[in-house]
Amino acid sequence: MSDRPIKLLLIDQDPIFRLGLRVGLEAIPNLQAIAVVETDTVALQILAEIAQEDPNQVNLVVLEFGNGRSPTSQQLGLQFCRQLRALYPNLPILLLSSVQEQGLLLAAKSIGVNGYCPKGTPLPELVAAMQEVADGGSYWFRDTEVIITPNSCTDAINRVSSPLPFFRLRNNLRLSGIAHIDATLAAVTAQLQVPGLPILDRAILAGRRRELLAARWLLNRLLVSSEERQEEHIPIADQPPLIPSLSSAIQLSPLLSPGALQSALFASCVTKLQFPLRNVTDVPLEIDIFREDKKRELLYLILQKLAEQLDELRASQIEINQLYEVKNTLIRDLWQVAITDFFGKFSQIQIGNQNIIIVNLLLQNAEVVQRDILNKIPLFCELYSYLIFQTELNIDNTSYPVVSAEAKSQALMILENLLIQVANGVVQPLLNSLADVEAIKQNFYGRQLISTREIERFRNDLSWKYRLTNYINEPKAVFESRYELFVIAPRGIAKTSVYAPRNQELEKLSNIPLLVTLLLEFSDAIAPRLKSLLAFVGSGIVFILTQIVGRGLGLIGRGILQGIGSVSLVEKNLRRNSDRPK
Repeated sequence: MSDRPIKLLLIDQDPIFRLGLRVGLEAIPNLQAIAVVETDTVALQILAEIAQEDPNQVNLVVLEFGNGRSPTSQQLGLQFCRQLRALYPNLPILLLSSVQEQGLLLAAKSIGVNGYCPKGTPLPELVAAMQEVADGGSYWFRDTEVIITPNSCTDAINRVSSPLPFFRLRNNLRLSGIAHIDATLAAVTAQLQVPGLPILDRAILAGRRRELLAARWLLNRLLVSSEERQEEHIPIADQPPLIPSLSSAIQLSPLLSPGALQSALFASCVTKLQFPLRNVTDVPLEIDIFREDKKRELLYLILQKLAEQLDELRASQIEINQLYEVKNTLIRDLWQVAITDFFGKFSQIQIGNQNIIIVNLLLQNAEVVQRDILNKIPLFCELYSYLIFQTELNIDNTSYPVVSAEAKSQALMILENLLIQVANGVVQPLLNSLADVEAIKQNFYGRQLISTREIERFRNDLSWKYRLTNYINEPKAVFESRYELFVIAPRGIAKTSVYAPRNQELEKLSNIPLLVTLLLEFSDAIAPRLKSLLAFVGSGIVFILTQIVGRGLGLIGRGILQGIGSVSLVEKNLRRNSDRPK
């Protein structure tokens, strides 16, 4: 064990545990907590800033899988570890968690986590584990036995002894390579499912996917002998890793538990949240005023709260028909908890001589937000029913099985739209009450929207958006039997539409929205006849211009030319006669 100083980044949602561990580690020499954060998003931001300044400033990441209790939170933690390993392949990771499930720990090890200690480990033993992992080794606590494998990537699924020479080395290389390939393959597959992807980008990604599949096949062929295949029951053609990644496990399993289905969908969403989040549509969004890191943090927080809400619904054994009864309550609860956790329950801001609690002020706008944004979020119950009860999804009037690629793609679009719209609902009361407060601008806004004039212009654009949506765009969408969804694409937040029967909504339209649908229907009725009439009139005008006016002009021109020729001939004769001698 070397005496190299440990510079760690601690990630844990429990504020009491973070504080206690930080205080305990302060007395340890050669150990420094560079940062102690609550969320994965903040951790990635800090690592990115450190990478630009001094990559050696952090040599160990200590983390917990979300809150350590929810299965969805644990799967999101696995996804974060996979992302961390892809972005910083040489940065050691130590899992300090209340998780004890052997399968989850094996999965963590297969994707590159270097060590594990349960919460409650004595501080001297924890420091020894940190030092071992930071030095490039591996430290895995299993019940009362500690397994230390310095400077190796030995997987927990390897046998302790093998009659085959070099078996463990080859198997380690194979599993490590396959884990990396599967992580990349999952990311590429998620990008291929993004709607509106340019054809050239889709072709490039499809080529990368074929290359990754071929590489996985070759890896299994080259690093596993025939004897080992027989002993390990590995097919010659292709074999997924013994501890597959989340995405590959989802693809291979024909029947999924609701938790696994949700974990797969949320893992894909987390991957897409790393895309740029600028608005590339022509519709202004409330979250456009936020910096990109704040947008990402808010969307990720809403996803976490959504996972917790789904877990609570499963625990309550809710029935499908009850989802529609409590829909508005569920969306409102999700919005409220997102506001509370994002801004801080007791965070205050000074306006004049008053200290105002931000959350209490924003929650006073609940009715306005629910009317303008939350109640208009489409396909909410369909998404919850798909995730909780594994019901089929109807796409373009066709039902698709739960595990089909079409159903997963549709569910992902609905989920992304839900996150974006709830985020809009979080920002709207802020714009109504605290838009031009300097402390808010410094903490949340982007550089392009910090002046009072730009903020007021942005608010006016949003006001016009609400009017156009209520009076024109929404009635048009109802009449055309479709919903508009905001999705996360590689180039930013884009807009797409999906078919959905909306006859009941059409019957309830009145006043201006009804007039808009009548005008659309009149336009559809008169347009073909008007086109035929215009085509007939156009043909007549062309006939008149070419056959009558054109011929007339041609005859006139011909006469003029003939007249000019005759005059020239007469003048020539006269000149010739005048030149004759008399």
